[in-house]
Order: sequence, then C-alpha cells, then structure tokens
Amino acid sequence: MGQKQQHNTDPNIEPKKRRRVGFSDEDDGVEAKHCIRIFLVSKKEEFLAPESSAIEPVDLNAFFGDDGKIYGYEGLKINIWVSSISFRAYADITFQSSSDRGKGITDLKVALQNIFAETLVESKDEFIQTFITDKDFIRTTISSGEVLQPKVFNGQISDSNTDADSATSKVEVVRMVVGSMATGHLYSRLIPLVLLLVDGSSPIDVTDPHWELYLVTQNETGQQGEIQCRLIGFAAIYRFYHYPGGTRLRLSQILVLPHYQHKGYGRYILEVLNDVAVSENVFDITIEEPLDNLQHIRTCLDIPRLLCCEPIQQSVKAAVSLLKQGRLSKKTNRPRLMPPPSAIEYARKTLKINRKQFLQCWEVLLYLGLNPVEKHMDNFLSVICNRVKYDILGKDSGKDSGTSGKQLIDVPTEFSEEMSFVMFKSGVNEDNAVQVDDSQPNQEEQLQKLVQERVKEIQSIAEKVFLHRKSADVAVN
Repeated sequence: MGQKQQHNTDPNIEPKKRRRVGFSDEDDGVEAKHCIRIFLVSKKEEFLAPESSAIEPVDLNAFFGDDGKIYGYEGLKINIWVSSISFRAYADITFQSSSDRGKGITDLKVALQNIFAETLVESKDEFIQTFITDKDFIRTTISSGEVLQPKVFNGQISDSNTDADSATSKVEVVRMVVGSMATGHLYSRLIPLVLLLVDGSSPIDVTDPHWELYLVTQNETGQQGEIQCRLIGFAAIYRFYHYPGGTRLRLSQILVLPHYQHKGYGRYILEVLNDVAVSENVFDITIEEPLDNLQHIRTCLDIPRLLCCEPIQQSVKAAVSLLKQGRLSKKTNRPRLMPPPSAIEYARKTLKINRKQFLQCWEVLLYLGLNPVEKHMDNFLSVICNRVKYDILGKDSGKDSGTSGKQLIDVPTEFSEEMSFVMFKSGVNEDNAVQVDDSQPNQEEQLQKLVQERVKEIQSIAEKVFLHRKSADVAVN
C-alpha cells in the first residue's frame, strides 16, 4: 500500500512568500465514494492503464463510520487495484496535506485493511509481480474440487478484455466444500469483492462444512499453448438439514465478476444449482433475500421448466378457464385463483421450486395462458389486485372485512418518517381504535401502483420467456 503526501518543490518561491494551507474551523470530511476508485485488473497492462477496468462498489461509505466520511485530509485520492488472477490488492494513497481539525485523522491503513485484510500488498512492484507468481492460483486451488457435469453455455464466453477466442475456451463449474484449507484460502481472497459488490453481504464461516462454493471457471489456451484458468463468478450455498433425512439448499451469495456480467453467467449458475438440487433430490432450493434483478432471472429460468410439466399445465388451464368467464371486477367475491396444493407440491418434488417461488411463477403462467391476453386483461388485473391487497391488508377485494386485518399507520417521530410506522392486526369483530391519517396518500392509489409494477414485471418475464423459447426452437431446427 503506497502512501505519499504531495509537497510544493518549486525552488523559485521564497520561504516568506510560500502559501500556507488554510483549514476551516470545522472539518466537513469527504465521502469515501468521492475519493476512492477501485479497479479490477487481469494483467500488468491494465494496471498501467486502468480506466477501462474501473468497478462500482455497492456502498464504499459503509466502511467509514456512521457518516461514511474520511476526515483530516486535503486533496485525498485513493486508487485501489484488485487482481482477478490472484485476488490480491494494492492501494495508492495521495493527499496534499493532513491535519486534525476537530474530528481526528482517519487511519486509512486500518480502514482499508478492514476491507482487504491480508490480500493488501505493500508495494506496486509486489502487486505487479503477482501476475507472474500467482498466475496458477485458481487452477491449483480448485484442483481438489469436484467438476460438475458440464452444461452447454449459450452466452458469450470470451472476456471482452482478453484476446481469447471463445472456440478455445471451456466453461465449467467446480464444487468445493468449505472447511478444507484450500477452500478457506480461496474464499478469504474473495471476501473483499463480496463486501464491495454483494449488497448487504457478510463473509461466510469458512470452518462450517455445511457451506459449499460453486465456482464458475473459464479455461483458456494461451498463445504458448499453456492453460489459463480464470474465475468468472461463484455462488455460496448452505446445506440445511431437513427432517427426517433430507437437506435443503439455500443460495446465500452469488457474484459474477464485473467484466463477465450481462453475458448469461448468472443464469448459468442458477441452472447448475437447479440441476444439483434435482439430481441430489434435496427438499427444495431457496435464495436468501434475492434482489429484484436476481429474482427476475430466477423466474425467467423457472417458467420454462414449469411449462414442461403436464400436471402444472393442467392446473394453469383450469385457472385460466375461470379467468375467461365474465367480468371478475363486477363480482362481489373476486377469486385470487391460487394454485392447488397438489401443483405446489408437484413443483417442489420434481423441480425443487419452493412454495414462495412457485407463487411468483404462477401469475406469469396465468398471463401466458391467457392467449390472447388483451381480451381478458381486466380479469387478470383483478386477480393481481386482489392478491396484492390480500398480501398487504390480509383481506380480499370486494369483501367487507370491517376493521379486521392488518393496519399500517404513521406515528410522530424525530427520525425519518419513511422508517417510522406501526403495523397491527385487530381481531375478528374487534373495533379499530386507531384511525388512518386522512392526510396520507390514498391507499387505493398505492395499491394500484403496486399492481401496475407487478403486471409490468410479469409482462417483462413473459416476453423474455417467449424470446428464449423461440431462439431455442430455431437452434434445434
């Protein structure tokens, strides 16, 4: 880690005329995200010309106190390089001057070590040398892992920052059980990228053998005929016990390195995990707090699987037939058209899709079954609206449940208004003593907004599923 202070060395300036650095009475500090840049590089040339390899961390400020600021420096610039070959890091720190202006001087070395730990090297030369000394780090580390049955990868395989031809590249997934020295050593080097790029993530316990790493690697043949192994991404899975003698898989972390994103590798990882769940006959597979983008990819992947299941399609056809009968919005009791328990259980047993995920897919399946959908869109919107209202308020549209159900009210607070509310559920036939504030936005408008967002998401998934199936048919023919 290099650190230097920039001085004025002009010999023509007399000492008595030298400008003094003036400090204000109060140090406002600088947000970490405004003075730190991070680059992910795979070779020396990228290190020397890093602009094309910059990455965007989730939240750098989170590593620097409650306010996310660095104090005590003028003109602070921090450039950090992370090697995608060895996953070691080097930080170059420059500033014009430093002084305690009432809030101390942030210890930058300690702060960066809290993120990068032992991966942080001291000098630029040492970092550059790792491209040679650690060039086989990934290949040797995963040699003790289990290569899973290869799947055909239909995305763009070659890295845009390399000269490798996709025809000479091989993509595979290697499973490594956490608890071994090799797996723990590898994951410890990946922790900085997990902290920087996986939202809300924290390191897994490398001593717990219930954790498994699924590593997506790319083997490339170099110009001299040597095999180069690159890490594209990985997923961390926890294997839970499920009574009486089974297991459940939970996806806790998934990361595709920035240079490989938007090329289908995230979908590829999920496909492999689904195959593992089915082949090993686990109870089901879940995802820990998936972000919207991951949930979108997951559903786009599960819909074609469900479309191939005849029992599921029979349940969809039965629900769709009800949607085509009259105007649901004019009926007193509007059905939510939930899938039958037998369909939910069938999806879990055969595809390992858990109940919550199946319900997400169910609405997309209904939308696809309404062909042409425009003719029955009002009924479909009614079903979605009724489901959203039930999820939020605990009651169906068109039913007068009195004061029973969940209630959400604002409360006076000195903190953020968006974070301050009270939710309670009154009993059956119990009077509601708390009235909803008339000044809050119209509840019906909020519900309609949620419905519109959900329908837009369903339409997006349906379109992608249609295009994917069409391209697959073309490839077969």
